[in-house]
Amino acid sequence: MDHQTTETFDQNAREALTDEQLRAALRNLVTTFGERRKVAITTVDDWEGLRERARAIKDETLTHLDKYLEEFADNAERAGARVHWARDAREACAIVLKLLRERACEHIVKSKSMATEEIHLNAALEAEGLAPVETDLGEWIIQLAHETPSHIVVPAIHKSKKQIAELFAEKVGIEPTDDVAVLTSTARRVLRQCFAEADAGISGVNFGVAETGTFLILENEGNARLTTSMPKIHIAVMGIEKIIPRLVDLDVFLKLLPRSGTGQRLTSYQSLITGVKKSVDDEGPEEVHIVLMDNGRSRMLSHPVTRQSLACIRCGACLNACPVYQQIGGHAYGSVYPGPIGAVITPQLAGIKKAAQLPYASSLCGACREVCPVKIDIPELLLHLRAEIAEGTTVGTADQKGPVKRKLSEQMAFRLYAFLWSHPSLYNLGTRVARLMQRTVMRNGHIGRVSGFVSKLAPPLGAWTASRDMRAVAPRSFREKWRDGLSGRR
Repeated sequence: MDHQTTETFDQNAREALTDEQLRAALRNLVTTFGERRKVAITTVDDWEGLRERARAIKDETLTHLDKYLEEFADNAERAGARVHWARDAREACAIVLKLLRERACEHIVKSKSMATEEIHLNAALEAEGLAPVETDLGEWIIQLAHETPSHIVVPAIHKSKKQIAELFAEKVGIEPTDDVAVLTSTARRVLRQCFAEADAGISGVNFGVAETGTFLILENEGNARLTTSMPKIHIAVMGIEKIIPRLVDLDVFLKLLPRSGTGQRLTSYQSLITGVKKSVDDEGPEEVHIVLMDNGRSRMLSHPVTRQSLACIRCGACLNACPVYQQIGGHAYGSVYPGPIGAVITPQLAGIKKAAQLPYASSLCGACREVCPVKIDIPELLLHLRAEIAEGTTVGTADQKGPVKRKLSEQMAFRLYAFLWSHPSLYNLGTRVARLMQRTVMRNGHIGRVSGFVSKLAPPLGAWTASRDMRAVAPRSFREKWRDGLSGRR
């Protein structure tokens, strides 16, 4: 599969709009998770109060992140784990590879992890001759298909049952079938064998508790628990923003995350891991390694607006609520983090020049802000990043190579716009000209789809009216009505 990139978002989105299978899958996703969420949050007495508490915990942690990271690392190592610090994706991958090489690990299983997707860990290991196996069913499906996740929570949402059946027939060698029971039992059989042979298990982390050095992994299939308990070595890759201060704080987030993401009261499995097993008779790994990864997060932390991006708990609720994501899915964003949260995180991690189109992938309707369990003001973040692009600044972003270069045509258009609106006589003349010109494209009092020569003359007008009507310029302006006596009425 040719992986789409952030630089080609506009083209990616247009292609996605023609994919009927994808659109149908997204409609089903939005309906299912949306309705489940509405029901699930009614089971909490004070949902808004819970959101406020979660945001307060995150704000406190991020304000004193250095203190809580040191506390977490000290307590984790006291319990027998080994903590490693990675400044960027390259260092994180190098640490994992070094650990695997030193222990001669050949068979590696992985549970679902956005952090490892972010740093492209699989590709880095494969380049060195290792073949990690994704054990989450959705992740395994897209790994077989050589694709990237389309959703934070449901990575293979874009695939139909028929497509999965064909993939299993091709890659696993079973007889063609669309029987769900046969497909799932096949996956279980193959993956159980991988668990049995595994030398090392790699996971992500949902939350790290500074107070105890514990980290928590949430899942619904049981593959993470097998990944973290069966192999002798467990490596957890964790973004530094995953820290929370106290074990009791988990009570807040365990009520928020599953209800927001999948509409569940609680996920099926919650694995709390503190250090290594205490005796040879206990279950669990002999070695636990935690890779604490920055990879641009410190830059996000340094600015008061972008800092709130780090409060994200990766529930995916903003994707399910976003009218843009609902139409184009995740691959169009060209990033491991799609949807509204991806539109603000990706430019900060990858660089605003590389992902300059993403902050504009929003109608600013605010639906993402309304459903976010930790009350991240995503529209504010989008506007902040748009301002950086427009002004050519890079405060709070990961861009190290100077400002975004704006298009000359865009610069000229806005300068002309500002000049006309700064001179009343030219403004009045412009409205008269617009009133005359609109007659060529106006239908039933509205400007419908504009095409042909006019759309080439004014591309924004053609793009706007391609999917919506536009209000026509009024027959008479307010100033004209005022002069004709409107000022004398009471």
